[in-house]
Amino acid sequence: MRKNREYLDGFQHKGMRKKLVDILREKGITDEAVLAAINKIPRHFFLDSAFDKIAYENRAFPISAEQTISHPYTVAYQTQLLQIKKGEKVLEIGTGSIYQTTILSELGAQWVYTIERQKKLYEEQQEYYYFRKQYPNIKFFYGDGFQGLPTFAPFDKIIITAAAPFIPPKLIEQLKVGGCMVIPVDEADNQRMMRITKLENGDLKEELFEEFSFVPMLTGKNG
Repeated sequence: MRKNREYLDGFQHKGMRKKLVDILREKGITDEAVLAAINKIPRHFFLDSAFDKIAYENRAFPISAEQTISHPYTVAYQTQLLQIKKGEKVLEIGTGSIYQTTILSELGAQWVYTIERQKKLYEEQQEYYYFRKQYPNIKFFYGDGFQGLPTFAPFDKIIITAAAPFIPPKLIEQLKVGGCMVIPVDEADNQRMMRITKLENGDLKEELFEEFSFVPMLTGKNG
């Protein structure tokens, strides 16, 4: 993570982003707002400078605390399912590199509340002044994602960026009626992407989509 180093986004990086957007479109991402956000936000800013020349390949890269920044396709896929509308309040479980977080903010969410359980990552995020200045509507928290943020609930949308062993009941409670949650749910070695919509009668509508591979969602804090 670059922290306070100089951020350079040259023609080469912008060209690589455009190629990445073309790849994502070919792979089935159709939401032009999502593609525009990915085309705008410099993914290489979220990675060590050693990855600059390959930062826009459609693959994951290591970040601190033995975590990863997700494939761009995974980020685009989850974000497309979430269907962010301007002015919405969003909860993200698993801040990680802040890349997905920034995409949510760029799409017009009024507030993005994001929880990270890895203390090392959370502390680095506090030093990430460039993006904290660019996206002041992002609010960072260190805590247990399974608990959510009841003080700031209800949320229009919730996104979970780790493999959940089950659907967290407290997050369902914090979801607004009519809102939806996108969550990768464990199925042995891979996870099935699920979108859960809370209906007006309190029932949950569950939709299943493609399989992905995420790091596990764990309880508690890791100091």
